[in-house]
Amino acid sequence: MPAETPASAPPDLRREQMLRAAAELIGERGFSETRIADVARRAGASPALVIYYFSTKDQLLTEALRFSEEAFYRTVAAKLETLRSAREQLELLVRTTCVPQGEGEIPGAWGLWFDLWAQALRHPEIAKDRIELDQRWRDTIARVVRDGQQRGEIGDVDADAFAITFSALIDGLSIQVALRDPVVDPERAFAIAMAFAARELDVTWRPRRAPTAAPSGRSRRR
Repeated sequence: MPAETPASAPPDLRREQMLRAAAELIGERGFSETRIADVARRAGASPALVIYYFSTKDQLLTEALRFSEEAFYRTVAAKLETLRSAREQLELLVRTTCVPQGEGEIPGAWGLWFDLWAQALRHPEIAKDRIELDQRWRDTIARVVRDGQQRGEIGDVDADAFAITFSALIDGLSIQVALRDPVVDPERAFAIAMAFAARELDVTWRPRRAPTAAPSGRSRRR
């Protein structure tokens, strides 16, 4: 059991410890089986402190997912900057989602999305957070397309419309990979997504063996 978080620890550090603990526990056990007391115990804090920071368990779920997503987007943004073509950037987006567990990713991070989707069906506040998080993913895809258009690699395509379809496709494939479907493995998911992107964007791409590990997986995605 971790040591009690010192009362003098910086607030941001205490909050991060609680978010990481929540993300790990929800990934391991699921939202319904995770209690505030469990999160407090793993974070080395008190249940009262967890409630002080997050008010409700629902809010803790959405904030834990945001915490996981921020790490994903920081990694992706840094790597996108190093890639020179739209094809390479699209490959990166697919690789970082179509893996069952990304390197350095919080274990079971995809479970956060599964629980968020389930809660969003019944809770309007969580539904708002889901919309915001999904839009960020679509915006990331659309930005890659627009950058490719500016470089002359991609023609007259509606970037936002493509992002809606492409995000739905790779999210669906990622779910199959996360659930370890025997037919949709990471390599097949990668090939399906990239073949679709190549057709829609008129980008040259040839099937090849996809990496089975990535620097970080979208806790959904995403």
